[in-house]
Amino acid sequence: MKLLIEADDLGMRAMLARIPLPARFEVIVVPPGGPRTKPRALNVGLPLARGDLLTVYDAEDDPDPGQLRLSAALFARLSVRTACLQARLVIDNADDCWLTRAYAVEYAGLFDVLNPALARCRLPVPLGGTSMHLRVRVLRALGGWNAHNVTEDADLGMRLALAGYTVGDLPSATAEEAPNRFRPWLGQRIRWLKGLVQTSLAHGRSPFSNARRLGPLETLCAAALVPGTVVSALVYPACLAAAIWAFLVREIPAAPRFLDNLDTGLAITLFGTGLGALILPALLGCIRRGWGNLVPYALGMPVYFLLVSVGAWLALVELVRAPEHWNKTQHGLARTSRRGHLRHHARAGARKTRRVLIAIRRTRHATR
Repeated sequence: MKLLIEADDLGMRAMLARIPLPARFEVIVVPPGGPRTKPRALNVGLPLARGDLLTVYDAEDDPDPGQLRLSAALFARLSVRTACLQARLVIDNADDCWLTRAYAVEYAGLFDVLNPALARCRLPVPLGGTSMHLRVRVLRALGGWNAHNVTEDADLGMRLALAGYTVGDLPSATAEEAPNRFRPWLGQRIRWLKGLVQTSLAHGRSPFSNARRLGPLETLCAAALVPGTVVSALVYPACLAAAIWAFLVREIPAAPRFLDNLDTGLAITLFGTGLGALILPALLGCIRRGWGNLVPYALGMPVYFLLVSVGAWLALVELVRAPEHWNKTQHGLARTSRRGHLRHHARAGARKTRRVLIAIRRTRHATR
């Protein structure tokens, strides 16, 4: 395991020097230089990686103990065109405040519902920045990570798709801590959205060539997930205000005729579809996680998305003023933790992991 530490992080270096780490751990000091981004540090460690598989974990992560074994077993079973497996990120301090509850619900919709569905349909997946398991050979062939992109995970997901590789779902949880104050949450969201704009600009330079390489459905999916996420966040307040004006202030005909009121019908359809896209994945994610107490926050996603819109507009400002600035998120501030609840799921996940491993072994024996 490689522990990547910035050269000026003297506190962390001193602390690690006092710990008798096992031989399998190696501390790598990233040389001074720019840009000071996570992908640059990862590129420093990539040439030193041994073996066929590579996994990225953030320092605060708490992955399921069987995750590496499950990942290796699935890679051995899957096609070589499956270059990455994305594990499921779970927020473990949801009880801190309403912001962390909404964050947990958002993650449940993304990592327990949307990403597995995209992987099953072999569509492009904007990766999470952690718990992504990769084939080293493929990663090196693609040149590693884009050191100048502050959302390097989404960029890598798009580059994998353009190179003809797919991303699979890894049904194993990694617990993370969400920011429990608005300012750190906003800084993190600004970085993510700024990186999505950078990814859009980088891959938008050859739109027709990329569309031919991806295919029509894959192109539509990539456009919706990367630039579409930012554009929808930017226009959301205006669209919401227009919808409120149209549905609550203006009079809607009791029995409108389709052709005479096409704009009204279309507006209602789009409004309902948009609300469904915000609420339904989060709601289904809560159900799959057994988080009945968080269901009201899934219904509140339209309000939460107003905060995301603030981050999107500030991301555009920061893109111009400081395109490579990395808004760091401080961790270790959680007041509550769902780890007891997560351990229950982890035990269930461990049993599921054992069942999957047994099924894989049986399949391999049957094909011999």
